[in-house]
Amino acid sequence: MNSQANPISTLVWTFGLMSLFAVGGANSAIPEMHRIAVDVHHWMDEKQFADIFAISQLSPGPNVLIVTLIGYSVAGVAGALAATLAMCGPTAVLAYYVSHLLQRSRHSRWPAIIQAALVPLSIGLMGASGLILALTSDQSWIAGLITAAVAVLAFATRLNPVWMLLAGGALGFAGVI
Repeated sequence: MNSQANPISTLVWTFGLMSLFAVGGANSAIPEMHRIAVDVHHWMDEKQFADIFAISQLSPGPNVLIVTLIGYSVAGVAGALAATLAMCGPTAVLAYYVSHLLQRSRHSRWPAIIQAALVPLSIGLMGASGLILALTSDQSWIAGLITAAVAVLAFATRLNPVWMLLAGGALGFAGVI
């Protein structure tokens, strides 16, 4: 498919298909979004992708905002709308039918087995997302060290992530990273 000829159809096809495997939400598909936006279609570079992700996470609302921002950077408002609808539409239809199927099968064992099987898949996809974002964002060894320290701190303590974000912002403002 030629992405330069019709970027809207490329966005719809890309995010419509991606929505069907984004188990755990849009953030679980970050590695694939990165691969497609940066490596395959060259819609943006590594820094732009990291910036779009940061903006999407800092903005209130659902984590699917990254898709909207990618669509906007590719084809303006029409691209933002197309990418967002493509990412949300197929999944919403699938969820509707699956919920009806699960409702009819609620006394069976297989829904619980499938749900339990999806948990490690979702965790793995989220871990891959974190790795991709660390690799695209950390441009120095200091930034990499801070990322690793924050990951350990977040895992080992119950410290509110807002404090870690504020500390990272202060380090960035001070020019350390």
